[in-house]
Amino acid sequence: MSSEVCSQPASPDSAGEQSAAALRGVEVIREALRTMPLSPGVYRMLGAKGEVLYVGKALALKKRVVSYTHTARLPERLRRMVSETVAMEIVTTHTEAEALLLEANYIKRMKPRFNILLRDDKSYPWLMMTGDHTFPQITKYRGKTVKGADLWGPFASAWAVNQTLNLLQRAFLLRSCSDSDFNSRTRACLLYQIKRCSAPCVGRIDEGHYAQLVRQARDFLSGKDVTLREEISSQMLQASDDMDFERAAVLRDRVRALAQMQDSQVINPHSLEEADVMGIWQEGGLTCIQVFFVRGGRNNGSRSFFPAHVQEQSAEDVMSAFIVQFYEDKPPPRQLLVSVLPEESVLLEEALSLQKSRRVEILNPQRGEKKQVLDHAVTNARDALRRKLAESAGQARLLEGVAAVFGMDSPPQRIEVYDNSHIMGSHAYGVMIVGGPEGFDRRAYRKFLIKGPVTPGDDFAMMREVLERRFGRALKEAEEGDRSNWPDLLLIDGGAGQYSAVRRVLDELGVTGVTLAGIAKGPDRDAGREWFYTQGRPAFQLDVRDPVLYYLQRLRDEAHRFAITTHRAGRSKALVRSELDDVPGIGPGRKKALLNVFGSVRAVRQAGIAELESVPGISKEVARVVYGYFHPDWLPA
Repeated sequence: MSSEVCSQPASPDSAGEQSAAALRGVEVIREALRTMPLSPGVYRMLGAKGEVLYVGKALALKKRVVSYTHTARLPERLRRMVSETVAMEIVTTHTEAEALLLEANYIKRMKPRFNILLRDDKSYPWLMMTGDHTFPQITKYRGKTVKGADLWGPFASAWAVNQTLNLLQRAFLLRSCSDSDFNSRTRACLLYQIKRCSAPCVGRIDEGHYAQLVRQARDFLSGKDVTLREEISSQMLQASDDMDFERAAVLRDRVRALAQMQDSQVINPHSLEEADVMGIWQEGGLTCIQVFFVRGGRNNGSRSFFPAHVQEQSAEDVMSAFIVQFYEDKPPPRQLLVSVLPEESVLLEEALSLQKSRRVEILNPQRGEKKQVLDHAVTNARDALRRKLAESAGQARLLEGVAAVFGMDSPPQRIEVYDNSHIMGSHAYGVMIVGGPEGFDRRAYRKFLIKGPVTPGDDFAMMREVLERRFGRALKEAEEGDRSNWPDLLLIDGGAGQYSAVRRVLDELGVTGVTLAGIAKGPDRDAGREWFYTQGRPAFQLDVRDPVLYYLQRLRDEAHRFAITTHRAGRSKALVRSELDDVPGIGPGRKKALLNVFGSVRAVRQAGIAELESVPGISKEVARVVYGYFHPDWLPA
């Protein structure tokens, strides 16, 4: 794989006519074509500020890119893109399938505005069974693959994986506690009392019988539920014949739990073992794709996705872009059932098979059970999109009202609200919440641990630190051409003094193009009598029945809620720290070993070097470090 820049930036005259700009864009592309190869690869159109306008892939780069020079044949979206193009970059690949995967990576990372974009940066939960313990743990997991562990999933949501985990605990009584809890247990926990765990931590089950439960759980999660239920039913009958009625009752409960897990699925197609079902619906210029995750013959939940695109793009185009971006950072299943066959489906199959290292099929069934499942997904996509359209219409009216209240030229697309929380300056946090056309964007929320130095209770200084950290990064991104996370409106909880202080900070940082507003409660602090502060007009109030007032109150209250919960979480975390955390060379393992032997930090402080050395994992050198920390006047011999 290799890359090169095919032309030097040449800024177009932004005040010129669109046709002149289009001609300049065509000339940039023609210049790039002079050295462009016929090999497979990915091309990028760049704007005047270096931002990526568009990413595309091609089997033969030169043949594909030359089409952009014939602007009369292009749709309006691509004509605008060509008119803004001042440079091109290419990366060559060995095959078109590799180019397709690289294109998806670039689109997801660079978010070019002329591409179809999947707004999905959330990791998905999985079920994990550890493999490095005599009594494996089953638990919910997010993140990179853990060596030696087995993963099942993905699940559409935390709720879906928690539901499955609870049912698995009832059926197989596997432990969900951490290794540290397991090792420190002296008596069975509540989960054993309510028949959700077999309590291997205190010897209520031996290694052999626990291994059998682990094997049965693996079989069930791998889709062998019918065989497993027959096996357990046979064991239950055998226990009954042996008059071991207690064991027979346990096995009976396990069969019932397995049946409940099977019956609890929203869709449970017998003809599907490992597949993602994708139904698409377009309406009002928007698209919704509903995805059902089927693994081991069971439904792991569903999610609605709303890819960003221009109105004229077809369902086939959107489905194609969605699939390749969706699986850019997650393994595809063996089958994809789609309600519309995407463009270049054969190439998509090749690329996904290359990623998974085994055959991946993309199917558009026309009859039978699979068609019924697809119809169910399409119905869900239609309902989700219509709900979103209704919500968006109301949200759009509110944002238009916000723009009118604060004298903005257009409705804000990104509103950032800031607040602080602390107790007399301790455990101080600043937070930022984000709102916009789609409501609260919780993935964009940010926490700022106040580093200081700040005088206890100095809210102005805390806000200054938060804004300097937030816009210090944003300004660097803007210089690189990325203004995707730049706010239109900045709302702070405070009156004239707070507004003036924030205004000074923004001016010092060189932040422009952002409307600043403050919201403060009146002297009696009654909701509905808030005063608003913004540039160019005196403080004002809104009618108590104005929907815009309610919306601004919700923004302020959401920032306050997030600040309080962030502060409480930080304070609780600080409470579980001990003085041992500050001793050099003492990590969680040695800290636990010291506390297991001495029982308290006070006893560790009073221990001699010889006593410290007797603790497992504490060497002579570490013992001297610990002793020296608590006895600063001690001089080593």
